[in-house]
Amino acid sequence: MTRMPPASALLPEEEEDRLPVLCEVAGGLGPHSASLFIGNKVAADDPALLLTEGVTSTMNLAVNVEMAPLALSDGTTIRRTHIGLIDGPGNAPQHLLAGVMALHGMLMQDSPGKPHYPPHRRGHVLVHCRGGRSRSATVIALYLHLALPERFSDFGSAINHVRQVRGLGDNQPQPAMLALARDALTHLSTGLRIFAPAKF
Repeated sequence: MTRMPPASALLPEEEEDRLPVLCEVAGGLGPHSASLFIGNKVAADDPALLLTEGVTSTMNLAVNVEMAPLALSDGTTIRRTHIGLIDGPGNAPQHLLAGVMALHGMLMQDSPGKPHYPPHRRGHVLVHCRGGRSRSATVIALYLHLALPERFSDFGSAINHVRQVRGLGDNQPQPAMLALARDALTHLSTGLRIFAPAKF
């Protein structure tokens, strides 16, 4: 199974978490027209799947998940980025926005970089956490709203798009993550203080 269809929402989470989940959220992003995928830990650690779908960079948003280095069969090294978020209360809005900014940077970044870097090539980007239902969905939706306001004029339309693509119900993302995203948007609209104290 290379992509989990929206019907995956009918599976219990424990069963779905054993399968690779990879869903394209948007395409034509950045200077290299990359596609943005949402998925889970299993998909991010599946070199055959990543090669098939053209994914060469991944971002892990789970504070409780560590991903090992990974190379594809064509010699490409997957570029790993890690922004560790808690799936629930306890994150600062700045931390969530760090994930959004890192995602933008990944979509804009050139490749391969320098001769002594691990071999890499341009490709698509996968954003994941453990299950790809809450932290990943929140960061991607916030990115879509901020980066593509002509298509996603508010956060609600962006999160509904991610839910539809990923096959999520209204109970995902976690309420605390949605509240954090709205808090981040409020901070942006009123002038974000980078080192303002967090209130959990």
